[in-house]
Amino acid sequence: MNDTPGWASPGSAPSDDQKAGVPRPSEPVDGSGPAGNWSSTQPPAGQWSPPSSSAPGPGTPPPAPGWGGRRPQGPGWGGRPDAAKPGVIPLRPLGIGEILDGAVSTMRAHWRTVLGITLAVSVVAQTANILVQRYLLPEPPSVDADATGSEALRQAADSLQSSLTNSAPPLLITMLATIFTTAVLTVVISRSVLGRPVTLSDAWAEARPRMLPLLGLTLLLALIAAAIMTAGLLPGFLLGDTAGVGLAFLGLLAACVVLLWLMVRFCLASPALMLERQSITASMRRSAKLVRGAWWRTFGILALTWLLTLVVTLVIGIPFGIIAMVVDGGGMGAFLTDDANSFGWPFLIVSGIGDVVVSTITYPLSAGVMALLYVDQRIRREALDLELARAAGLPGYDNRS
Repeated sequence: MNDTPGWASPGSAPSDDQKAGVPRPSEPVDGSGPAGNWSSTQPPAGQWSPPSSSAPGPGTPPPAPGWGGRRPQGPGWGGRPDAAKPGVIPLRPLGIGEILDGAVSTMRAHWRTVLGITLAVSVVAQTANILVQRYLLPEPPSVDADATGSEALRQAADSLQSSLTNSAPPLLITMLATIFTTAVLTVVISRSVLGRPVTLSDAWAEARPRMLPLLGLTLLLALIAAAIMTAGLLPGFLLGDTAGVGLAFLGLLAACVVLLWLMVRFCLASPALMLERQSITASMRRSAKLVRGAWWRTFGILALTWLLTLVVTLVIGIPFGIIAMVVDGGGMGAFLTDDANSFGWPFLIVSGIGDVVVSTITYPLSAGVMALLYVDQRIRREALDLELARAAGLPGYDNRS
């Protein structure tokens, strides 16, 4: 059990053996798990307190107003439970629309903090990307369209190597920007769930100690992805010829399936690492427990979020891209020849502004959905809504024996 300030580690939580989606409004909650572990004093805003010695014993339902520890029901038998809403989400299992609405509501409620984080990070990241594209990327190798046999294979390998080399710096910059925004915005969202204000300095003070572990988690997941893709493609490249191409294609498909399954399985590792003060490996195990039995639902929510992000990117990015090519006559030629060094400054600056606008919107949306999906899974499995109600100071949810 993690005894540091932050969200209490659940240890052997109900997610070990309780399936997701099981209705719990009338179920007793074991006080030895996370439910019942709030201290009688108010924890710091947006954080979990260490386990309390005054928690109810095993088998004792956590109290709720007037219902002997059971959540108040809505009208009629089997109705949707009424739920308090101290912050951006109601304290009950969430629907997909409520998760998305909670992410957007966080952006509206804390727009100064959210905008300050995302805009600053986006400007720095895009400036670095522009400088890298302009000065550091190597010239792409020349390709002979009439080449055949081994020469064509060599040119294809050189072109692939060049593409990977050119994409590595922007990917690294984007990864660092995502880590920073995810860390700080997760803290903002944890406060917004409880309806508490948060400043940029407060969010940064809470997120800073977790930056290096979050970086380690991100690098570990990236290494796992690289290893899976290498294992899928390497046999085909070693075999060569036509059969090798077919084998590489099949290996790529298999690797993508495995990678997708693992990435969804570990998608809640970042919130667990940030909010429960978990280690890297413990946060990955924690994510696997929370996603178990809810993989398809989690995948659907993440896919919908990705689709919304893509729509925002296209709606904003395409006009900026057109404007960039109009103001810079060389932009279209560089785009068609895939020569980043031929981009003019007007093209890079205008397209960079478009990327900043896109990132400022999509960063908090993605971070919000991920954090609220984590909260939703804990509500469904571990009665976290009771703990959040106590943390928010709602009447009737204080610890009583």
